[in-house]
Amino acid sequence: MHLFKEVKIFFSLFLFLSIAMHFNAWIEYPIKHLNNLSSSSLGIWHPFVLTLIVYILICVGRGLVFLWKKLNQNNTL
Repeated sequence: MHLFKEVKIFFSLFLFLSIAMHFNAWIEYPIKHLNNLSSSSLGIWHPFVLTLIVYILICVGRGLVFLWKKLNQNNTL
């Protein structure tokens, strides 16, 4: 169940970042934009790599919040 939630978060982040970074290209010429992905200077896998980097940063932030809550819960007793 948690894996499905994380996959949804990853692909939601992927869509958000794709649209946010290339908004004009997605609006004006989406098919051409997808076709040009293979000849990108960053490589064909760059959307997934960039999304993975942002996802890892988000996971680290979530982990820090979890630890902070755990430490504060132990200190209040």
